[in-house]
Amino acid sequence: MTDQTTPSFGDLALEVRSKNAGPFWVTMELFMRDEAGYALAAAPENVSEDVVAALYGVRAEDVQIFRIPALNVVKISFPRPVSQAGLHDRDVHAGQHHVPLAALRPKPV
Repeated sequence: MTDQTTPSFGDLALEVRSKNAGPFWVTMELFMRDEAGYALAAAPENVSEDVVAALYGVRAEDVQIFRIPALNVVKISFPRPVSQAGLHDRDVHAGQHHVPLAALRPKPV
């Protein structure tokens, strides 16, 4: 169980960032400080296709997750809700998409 005293991924990571992966995809990365933080980020109960789909309103089938233990990094990619610079695009560089992921409070594993 998590509560407001549980650190978020933003607290545990060196950096949480998001960016465009072309005009139709967003990619996000959790650069964790250490192996313990990486274990939390890599745990499917904390970061899975279903968790990302719920956070971002995308289909779980479209989410791709890459776990890179040698670097303590978890990378997540999914289609942008609207294409880059489209009429309804509110974040042309996808630079703010990481905020819900950074605020996520992982469950202990």
